Parts: sequence; structure tokens; C-alpha cells
Amino acid sequence: MAESAAIAQGSPAVGAAGSAPAAPGVAGAEGSGAAVGSARIAVKKAQLRSSPRLKKLEKLGLYSSCKAEGACKCNGWKSQNPPPTPPPPTPPRAEQPIAVNLLEPCRSCSHPLGDHVTHLENVSEEVMNRLLGIALDVEYLYTCVHKEEDADTKQVYFSLFKLLRKCILQMGRPVVEALESPPFEKPSIEQGVNNFVQYKFSHLPSKERQTIVELAKMFLNQINYWQLETPSQRRQRVPTDDVAGYKINYTRWLCYCNVPQFCDSLPRYEATQIFGRTLLRSVFTVMRKQLLEQARQEKDKLPPEKRTLILTHFPKFLSMLEEEVYSPNSPIWSEDFMVGSSGGQIPRGSFDLKSTCFLCAFEGGEKRKSSEPLSHEDTKKARVIGDIPMELINEVMSTITDPTAMLGPETSLLSAHSARDEAARLEERRGVIEFHVIGNSLNQKPNKKILMWLVGLQNVFSHQLPRMPKEYITRLVFDPYHKTLSLIKDGRVIGGICFRMFPSQGFTEIVFCAVTSNEQVKGYGTHLMNHLKEYHIKHEILNFLTYADEYAIGYFKKQGFSKDIKVPKAKYVGYIKDYEGATLMGCELNPSIPYTEFSVIIKQQKEIIKKLIERKQAQIRKVYPGLSCFKEGVRQIPIESIPGIRETGWKPMGKGKEMKDPDQLYSTLKTILQQVKSHQNAWPFMEPVKKNEAPGYYQVIRFPMDLKTMSERLKSRYYTTRKLFMADMQRIFTNCREYNPPESEYYKCANLLEKFFYTKIKEAGLIDK
Repeated sequence: MAESAAIAQGSPAVGAAGSAPAAPGVAGAEGSGAAVGSARIAVKKAQLRSSPRLKKLEKLGLYSSCKAEGACKCNGWKSQNPPPTPPPPTPPRAEQPIAVNLLEPCRSCSHPLGDHVTHLENVSEEVMNRLLGIALDVEYLYTCVHKEEDADTKQVYFSLFKLLRKCILQMGRPVVEALESPPFEKPSIEQGVNNFVQYKFSHLPSKERQTIVELAKMFLNQINYWQLETPSQRRQRVPTDDVAGYKINYTRWLCYCNVPQFCDSLPRYEATQIFGRTLLRSVFTVMRKQLLEQARQEKDKLPPEKRTLILTHFPKFLSMLEEEVYSPNSPIWSEDFMVGSSGGQIPRGSFDLKSTCFLCAFEGGEKRKSSEPLSHEDTKKARVIGDIPMELINEVMSTITDPTAMLGPETSLLSAHSARDEAARLEERRGVIEFHVIGNSLNQKPNKKILMWLVGLQNVFSHQLPRMPKEYITRLVFDPYHKTLSLIKDGRVIGGICFRMFPSQGFTEIVFCAVTSNEQVKGYGTHLMNHLKEYHIKHEILNFLTYADEYAIGYFKKQGFSKDIKVPKAKYVGYIKDYEGATLMGCELNPSIPYTEFSVIIKQQKEIIKKLIERKQAQIRKVYPGLSCFKEGVRQIPIESIPGIRETGWKPMGKGKEMKDPDQLYSTLKTILQQVKSHQNAWPFMEPVKKNEAPGYYQVIRFPMDLKTMSERLKSRYYTTRKLFMADMQRIFTNCREYNPPESEYYKCANLLEKFFYTKIKEAGLIDK
């Protein structure tokens, strides 16, 4: 029978500074005072559980109601002769006399101890020992209630105290009950950090990637033992914060994570597994500052092998994670992060210079030298992922991010081939321009600055849209249902986009869009629209509609609008205003695209391709010494022996050549696939991996593949070359070895089936023997 105590969502928190485990040091040591207190309770419980049964009954009788005949209301047995406080010291090597008997009367109701513990006569030792553990937790909580100074904390301590007492009375198990049960947010902090590692660092070689994994584990461990500040302390430090929301999470943290560390009769959860981004945001800034400060203070105490990791790598790791924690559009907090190759929404293939070469950005960090060979495992992965080795990618990335190897950011941003919004983006970084979504309100006291900006927007729209009635512009700009993304420069409005959101219909109507004439041709219009797109992605509205006149059609086309409207007509008819002589245009947003940084990412990708082409051309243009063997009488040599021939991309033709007849290729591949599926070791790979059978599989494996999918692809004539077929089959074996340990049965099946597959491929003449 489980007993529970209701804890209101906004009720005061349980626990206080000093009465629960404190945060560990950077090196991983727990708070000493808390550890000693927890150990002391554990020792007491062990001693009590090893004592005679009569002694156990006496302890439990203290918290058991009297069951004598009649209406006795005594709720706990009390000894007539309580021991002195403190008790006299026990003589060495002398056994403590057992002065307990079931006939000893209660000081309150005069009924014997036996009447208080009749319900325990036939219970097992296991149940009795569990109840004894609860009894000692009750006593510890009682002490905490009296020592606690914070009123809110004291109140909830008392709630847990009553819960545990009730469990002893009814022989139940304690359950902390609230409106919601763990986990409270998805994805959890642990999942989000793991997603962060996958999102930012999956391209690194295994050694460097393992360093990142160690940093992630270290960070998660810090959170699990971190001592949160009380809501009252937070209110004093951050008066503008959502204290009510913080108090809810703080209460949950104490009840489910913190107090159970020293009262182990309460169920305990790891904070990183039941809380998500909301709690992490509330503690990250303070936690990061304290961790780094503590690391600097204790640097001499750190072991040499951890000093570089903590003092150099950890700060950079925290800085990069901080961006994702507070970014409104970070994909790592999506519940369907990397659900599979077809359903994943993470642009992991894009080159983001803020994240691509993490370890290379560390001063004094361990960086792979260009001449250092890749391990066998990394070489194998490079072949599977693509034909460009990761070693070369990392080398190119370090080149294009090196300020001495390329032009400075300002020069490159303003070059002849710059994107339209690059100058505006640079001004925003410098603080020259600002973007604010503003609107009029009939319910709140008017803000003077916002009203001045709205007047400025009305003037900009009136001047730039002369065919639009000024009264109409004024009415919509000041309409509380409309909002305007305003562009502010030197404290005044120079442009904006007025819009109205229809969340229930899934679209937003863009009404006015203009930039003052003397500020045009600077990329402000493009940057305005990109900010508007990110604002709507944040609010989960992914479609724009607008009526564009003949002068605006070109602008909207450049911003991704077209006449092909994705929103069903029934969704917008009757909601948006019709304009004579204008063209209805629409734009569908992709939530995975960071629009304000999109042109930078594309430019970086172009730069990478350019560098790779330059390197390839340099290899091809290399001049090799001429052939002198013919002067010595040689009449014929193999083509592959000519210096430089392979660097041009030439491959020997033979039994490994492609079949030109598609029907013959289809028949050959069908036979091989059927032989593979009939093999005794093919059973683990017959169908796609199920999520419930392999937890976390699709977070580790980016490109899943199976024999069923290959059969479907073969039927649809997807395999136009042998290379496509072999790549998918190899993917099956590589994925298996990536996810499963070498000693597993699946790993062994992959090796045996791979050997069989290549035997059949060679027999079919698709590769050289």
C-alpha cells in the first residue's frame, strides 16, 4: 500500500541551504558536510536494523497509534523512564542491557507497548527494517524543521515529515504526490546535452569526440549535485524573473532529487533526467560562473591529466552550450531530434563555424596534426559518410577560420560577392541597428518610447507607400491586433514590417513592409524579413501571406515568396484583406533554418567547396617525371603504373566495372540480396530497428538501413549502379558495429554477414577478386 502527500505546484520548497548535499567541486568532490550527514544517518540505520526485535518494536512504537480496546487516541508510545540526555557512556566491551519489554506502559495512555505494535507481530524483518529506515528519516526531518529558518522551506519539510509518519502508521511506502509526476519536461537536460554533443561534435575523430563526451558527463554530474538557491534568494538577485515558475521547479527538485539523498526512504531521481531546459536556463549562468571560478581557485589541486580538460576545454564547452541553452531556435531541445534519416530535422550536414572545429579553437588544446594518420575506425567511418576524409575537412575548416589565412570578417562581409543582408548583420552586431517587435495595447499603460516608435513607423509607411491612404496606415499600425517588427537606428525608426498573426489558421498576413528611402540598398529589407521569419518560427507559425503590388513583387521573390500558395484557401479566405491590382504571394518557413545566419552558413559552405576544389586542382596539375622505360626497350606497361594517373580519378577497368544493362544489374543485385537475406546471420538486419527495442538508437545512428528497405529500393529501381547497392549494404554493417559492443551477438553477425556479402559480390564480378 503506497502512501502519498500532496505537494502543490507552487508550494514552498523542501530543503534549505546546509541541510542537503551541496554542489560538488569541479574535481568531483561532494559537499563534505552533507556527505558526513548522509553517512551518519546510514550508520544509524545499519545499527538499528541489526538490533534485537524488541528494540525495533520500541522504536516503531514511538510512531504507532495505540490499538487497545476502547477509544484510545494516543498516536505514539512514550517510555515511562526515558533515557537521560545525553546517555551515559557505555563501558568498553560491555553489552548494552535490553530494558525493553512489551508490558512497559505508555507515559501518555498507560497502555503497554504491546498495544502499540500489535500490527507488527507477524511482519517480516524486511518490512520492519524498511519501516525503521523511515522512522530515522522522520527524526532527521523533524530536526531540520526546527533548524530551518526559511518559512517556506520549513512548511514543506513538515509536509514530508507528516508523509513519512503516516507511512509508518499504515505500513505503506512514501510517494510524493503532485499535479505532475516525473519527468516534468521533455527532452530532459541529459537528453538535451547528449543532443548537443551529437549536433555539434559528431564530425570529430573518435579521440577528440571522447573528450567532448567526458566534458558532457562532468557537466551533468555537476547539475545532479548542484544546490539550487531558494526562491526568496532568487527574488532578491533577479527581481524581474518568473519566481513562481522557478519555485515550482525548485520544490520538485527538493522533493524528488535533493531531500532523498539523505532521506533514502523517499524515491530519488536524477535532476538531469526529470528536468529540462526551463530549469537549466534558470541555473546555467550562475552555475557556469561558479564552476569556472572554483576551477581557477583549485587549479593547483587538480591532477595533471584533468588540468587541461577543466581549465581549457571546459570553459569553451560551457560557452558553446550556453548559446544553445538560451537560443530560442536551438534544435537540440526538439523532442524529435534526429529521429532518423528521413524524419530528422537537424541540419547536421551544414557547416556552422561556431561549432565545427571545437577542439581546434582551444588555446593549447590537443589538435590532430594534418600528418597524423586516422585510426582504422575513423578511416572506415570517413568512407561510409562520404568520399572526403574528415581529416581533410578539419584541415580546411581550420584554414577558413584562421584570420591570418583569410580576410578579416568585416572585409569579407562587405566584399563584392557579399549577401544582401551581410552589411545589416554587421551593423546589428556592432549595435548600430536594433530590431523590436512592438504593438499598441488597450489593456496596459502606454509606453512613451513604443508610442513614439509607432508614430515613426506610421510616417515611414506613409512616405514609402504613397498610394496607401494615410488614415488606413494609421489605423492598422495602432490596431492592437497588428504588430510591427521595427528597425531602429540611432534611436529612431527607419523601417519595419507590419503584420497580423492568425495562429488558429496557421499563417500570418504581412500588411506593410518598407524602409525609409535614404537607408535603402543596405540590406535592411532582407535582414528585416529574416528576423520576422525567426520570430514566427519561435511562435510556431510557418506560413506568410501578403498582397504585393507591382513594385514589391521582386523584393518578395528574393525573400522566398512565390505565387504558389501552400496555405489551403479555406484557411485564409475571409481573414485577410483583398487589394485590387495586387498579387497574392506566400512563403513557407523551414523551422530548421537559422534565417538571420543562413547566408553566412552558405558562404562558409561555398568557401569549403572552393578550398577542396583548389586542393584537388593542385594535385591534378602536379607535374610528374616522364616515362623513361620505353628508351630501355619496354614495349608495354600497366596504365596504373603511370605516375599521377590515379590522382586524376582514373580507376582500373576489369571485373569490377559497372554493368551497362540495367536489367542485368537488377537481376544480379536481386540474386545477391536474396542470398544475403537467406543467410543464417541475417536475422538482426531484416527490418528497421524499433525504438523500444534499442533505446537511443536513432540518436547514435544518423543513417539507418536494413534489408527490407534495400528490397524496397531494389524494386523501385533505385540501385542504378553497384556502388549504391554496396554502400547501403555496408551501411547496415557499419551501423551495427557503431551501436553494439564488439562482444555482442549482433556485432558478430554483422562481421560474418559482411564477409559472406563480399564473397557473393566478387563471385558476381562486381568487384575484383
